[in-house]
Amino acid sequence: MGILWMFARRFVAGRTLEEALPRVHKIVDSGMMVTMDILGENVTNHEEPGRFVQGYIDVMKVMSKEDIGGGISVKPTMMGMDLGDDICLQHIEKIVAEAEKLGFFVRIDMEGTDYTERTLELVEKLHEKHENVGIVLQAYLHRTQEDIKRMNAKGIQVRLCKGAYKEPKKFAIKKMKLIRENFKQCTMMLLKDGVYPAIATHDKKLIEWTKQYCAENGIGKDKFEFQMLYGMRPQTQRELVAEDYSLRMYVPHGTHWFPYFFRRLRERKENIWFVVKGLFSK
Repeated sequence: MGILWMFARRFVAGRTLEEALPRVHKIVDSGMMVTMDILGENVTNHEEPGRFVQGYIDVMKVMSKEDIGGGISVKPTMMGMDLGDDICLQHIEKIVAEAEKLGFFVRIDMEGTDYTERTLELVEKLHEKHENVGIVLQAYLHRTQEDIKRMNAKGIQVRLCKGAYKEPKKFAIKKMKLIRENFKQCTMMLLKDGVYPAIATHDKKLIEWTKQYCAENGIGKDKFEFQMLYGMRPQTQRELVAEDYSLRMYVPHGTHWFPYFFRRLRERKENIWFVVKGLFSK
């Protein structure tokens, strides 16, 4: 896996927190915020979720000690959703409660459609006790506009992204033009009735559309934030920061990096070029 890791470093900040920290400090020093993520998913034994829980608590303690504000992102299947929803809830609630004490926000990530409804229900239960928790919704799913209405009604913060999992037509929009149109509709719903939405995209067309829509409708830059993935469109990141938009970087690290890396390559042909180009740059 050594040669693959050379490729993956474009999108993964490190295999350990110690490897990732210098990159995290560089991001923060450049005027961006961070959401830290430990890579891992689809845990099927009862011991591993507990280790990940402690891993996240350790990450937050280091962030607090080193004055790195921001939040963390957690995948439900990493916390044992395949073992049972109650087990998953118990593990994530430990993280959310500790995050609440330390002043961090917890974003519950969205995975494949087998988990969509279960993840929504999980976040609703968590939010009844803890306000420092939000969810990710994917604009390529047919159901997402209804899910946004549901989350807006409960005051739950939403991170909107296009979606990266391979899904059948009955669940997901397939044409990019239509995905963009749904992304715009979802964004308008969040900006109108949502709670500090996160607009997560690397698509220049959608970024420019969001900026124009907000300007035309009197929506201040303090009412939302843009989000991007580590390693994606650095020039666009710098432009947004220079224009005083709030920008948060999703920074993944960990030894279970291959599934995440593979999804980044599958998303866009451009990402493959980024990786190959990086091997030959000084």
